[in-house]
Amino acid sequence: MKRPAFTLVELLVVIAIIALLMAVLMPALNMARDQARRLHCVHNVRELTLAWLLYAYDNDDKLVNSHVPSDAGFARDTYWVEPPQTPAGDYAGRPATREEEIRGIKKGLLFKYAKFIDIYRCPSDYRKASSQQAWRSFSLVGGVNGELDSGHTYTPVKIYTQISNPATKIAFLEEADPRYWNMGSWIMNLAKPTWIDPLSIWHSKSRSTLGFADGSAEMHTWIDDSTKEMSRLGMEGDPRALNYPVPGGEGADVKFMASVFPHKTP
Repeated sequence: MKRPAFTLVELLVVIAIIALLMAVLMPALNMARDQARRLHCVHNVRELTLAWLLYAYDNDDKLVNSHVPSDAGFARDTYWVEPPQTPAGDYAGRPATREEEIRGIKKGLLFKYAKFIDIYRCPSDYRKASSQQAWRSFSLVGGVNGELDSGHTYTPVKIYTQISNPATKIAFLEEADPRYWNMGSWIMNLAKPTWIDPLSIWHSKSRSTLGFADGSAEMHTWIDDSTKEMSRLGMEGDPRALNYPVPGGEGADVKFMASVFPHKTP
């Protein structure tokens, strides 16, 4: 006996039920995916921080140079990662390709400790799919043997034992440098305090990963709307993200970063 086909009404009911189930399940699936990416990001930062610690252990507690030069006017093979490299080994112009940036990362002093290229990138970093061409998501802060800010408001530590209370001082963070890839070290003005380089916020529109000098890493939640806007501009390659102002009534985030920024104390 031939089975009767579904009627149009029955098909519409089935489609409506499927659409309802998708509407219920998709937010949960997105939350689960974001949670997995957050865990992966924290793991990557922890692995990078451990590589950073191993370098210091092998070099009489001397910290690796956390600066990343932007051109060929700097000495080569002396930084935690090198700038993007052409196949011939020359400094690549900007913007750099993924392969050029990875080539520079592998020439850096930490790669033999890190071993895996994927830990230099946050799985939620979408910049490669946008107009911003950066691939490496994480930067070292200038306070750990890196750059000074223009006002010289801090003195970087160069020896690990100079870091007071390493569990409360950061080494790595997620950066959103709008200049095609993360150049230099991540710096800020500690005196005021004010932003200089922007952060990136890849997770739940309010969170990013910090790696602490004791080898731990955790997800931090940002509070101020101006911090989130600064991050958005940086992630989109907008130069207005640099030296972003903090409006009156805000400032909790920049004060927090000043409190965890490592520097040499008298």
